[in-house]
Amino acid sequence: MKKSISWTVSITIILIFASSLTYTLHYLIFRDLHHIFIYMIGDFGFLFLDVLLVIILIERLLTKREKEMILKKLNMVIGAFFSEVGLELLKRLSEFMIGTDALKEKMLIDTRWGKKEFREALKSAKSFSYEIKVEPLKLAELRNFLHEKQSFMLRLLENPNLLEHEHFTDFLWAVFHLSEELTLRGRELENLPQSDYEHLAGDLKRACSLIIEEWIAYTSHLKEKYPFLYSLAVRINPLNPSASPIVR
Repeated sequence: MKKSISWTVSITIILIFASSLTYTLHYLIFRDLHHIFIYMIGDFGFLFLDVLLVIILIERLLTKREKEMILKKLNMVIGAFFSEVGLELLKRLSEFMIGTDALKEKMLIDTRWGKKEFREALKSAKSFSYEIKVEPLKLAELRNFLHEKQSFMLRLLENPNLLEHEHFTDFLWAVFHLSEELTLRGRELENLPQSDYEHLAGDLKRACSLIIEEWIAYTSHLKEKYPFLYSLAVRINPLNPSASPIVR
């Protein structure tokens, strides 16, 4: 940090000195302070417009474009996650949820859906209670599945672009936490006290809510940007009990 400040101060001093030297040479050659101050004041006046155009408007446009490119790449990462882990994980997590018929009915994504339908689906997902029924055998199966996919998910966290997508990052951390909780219990997972199962139910609830919200947001992105991928996402929707990749 000190080096950065020192470099900035040095450049500032050099530029001010160069400017002063130029004006001094101008005066020594032409002996016309009036001419110097006319152009100096004009340059200062244009400087404010220059700041407005370059720093505020152009920089903001470039920043917006750069952010759009980052989000585009990030959605490719999210797509890879759902293909490799997310779809199966969503299916497994939904098996722990109680009374999901009403929610699943809202999640029957259709090719005719628009922004209104996606907003309503997201609203339903956020307001759902996510009651969890813990089944020890399914917990063991979920633990084994997450352990198999751990290296893939760790590689996702290495992507610096994830910082631009706070919700997806929170979801990944929730999944890692759930995986760690299940792994650390080892063989005792199927014979835990009720209080511990209630604790795990809270971790399952967090992961369930976040992955469903992420699935809705991702399919909405596909609908807008990649209709051919959206068509497949509709057909393999893990929240649709009659889902099939076959076009009928």
